[in-house]
Amino acid sequence: MPDDSQKLEVGAQAPDFTLKTNGGGEITLSACLGKPVIVYFYPKDNTPGCTIEAVDFSSLSDDFAALGIQVIGISPDSVRKHDNFVEKHNLTICLASDPDQETCNAYGVWVEKKMYGKTYMGVERSTYLIDSEGKIARIWSKVKVKNHASEVLDAAQAL
Repeated sequence: MPDDSQKLEVGAQAPDFTLKTNGGGEITLSACLGKPVIVYFYPKDNTPGCTIEAVDFSSLSDDFAALGIQVIGISPDSVRKHDNFVEKHNLTICLASDPDQETCNAYGVWVEKKMYGKTYMGVERSTYLIDSEGKIARIWSKVKVKNHASEVLDAAQAL
């Protein structure tokens, strides 16, 4: 488990990754640079908060695309689960699978969590706005999903 000293900060170079995506493809962060990228980490497909967040980012996908911004959602779920999630909710964003939590660890979002008295490892809902050169421009940690996608779009427009 990463400790606070391993958390990324604004201005740091975003860790590169190559992950499999919904639809059978793969995505590499460094290949997306030259334009800003939104990378958001979420716990699990088809759960209430994660569904709201994915639907909200999808509803703004044309706005992000107009700015030349790629939106990538990352969770430990399998590509198959991502495909089902995309189909069920008509999502228009890229969902990447991080089954071994390597990328989650690199971004410091694979953390110890507690629920109903039980301790477990899981994703801390977080979003990174990465500039066209691969530097972290903004970080949202412990995200509350209501209006989050709109807030990220506003920040991206100001970049």
